[in-house]
Amino acid sequence: MNRFYRHLNLDEHPAFRGYFHVAAHSKAGGRRLRGGKVARDAALATYIEARLSDYWSPEQIAGYLRTHPDSGLSVCHETIYQFIYGAQGRARQLGRLLPSRRKNRRRRYARRPRGLFIPLQNTIGHRPFEIGERTRFGDWEGDLMIFRREYGTSNVTSLIERRSRYMLLSCNRSRHSAGVMAGIERQLGPLPAMLRRSMTFDRGTEFASYPVLASSLGIASYFCQPSAPWQKGSVENGNGRLRRFLPLDTDIAMIDEKELDRIAARLNSIPRKCLGYRTPRDVFDEQIRHARAE
Repeated sequence: MNRFYRHLNLDEHPAFRGYFHVAAHSKAGGRRLRGGKVARDAALATYIEARLSDYWSPEQIAGYLRTHPDSGLSVCHETIYQFIYGAQGRARQLGRLLPSRRKNRRRRYARRPRGLFIPLQNTIGHRPFEIGERTRFGDWEGDLMIFRREYGTSNVTSLIERRSRYMLLSCNRSRHSAGVMAGIERQLGPLPAMLRRSMTFDRGTEFASYPVLASSLGIASYFCQPSAPWQKGSVENGNGRLRRFLPLDTDIAMIDEKELDRIAARLNSIPRKCLGYRTPRDVFDEQIRHARAE
């Protein structure tokens, strides 16, 4: 029997007897409501919307609340997604605050393969075990973000350190490999040698000049299999986050390096689940201090 009725004498309170269909239907409807917990809690909904506006993902919000129980709020990331794509979330257009900015949740598909001859020793299958397991720092992934053709040939090289998820960005005026590699050298050159050990690319021709990284910085380069961009998943994920700041219709030629640095700094200051909700900047800066102390 429901605890609410235990202390009552039902003979004295006959109105409490039986099944109340209106109340039961209302409670059942509340349970079926997408994101119902958030929709029924105004304080939680306000907090979630504020964090989404600060460019946090639903998983980051849920993880942060879980590690800070003193806030008095708790929710799982799937409930947040259900709230975002539910009636109230759609009315508030919360989908535009997500990294993907999609109105509906959908699957993503792999890119079409691009050609570049890669020596056997530089394929991802020959990459040292510790790179794949993320057991050391200094292993990077690189990719090229392109924009609409009407804005010219300018593009952005995005670099992600695999263990800390720390991001660096470099602007290129074309897709010529020499310029792309020069931007990578400019970004990674100031780092201690132990923090620039290897690089993983896809098979785009813009990375054809990869041997210069070995000769100038001692960086070994490896390449994904055809049609397998997920093999450099860290930078693919980082590009998805970056698209909210640099959408496809951005005239990247009008954005200078300082603005790119500010965007990277903002992304590096958001806590990540894979880092125990520490920020990429915290983890990477800690490794720089250790490297310089040795």
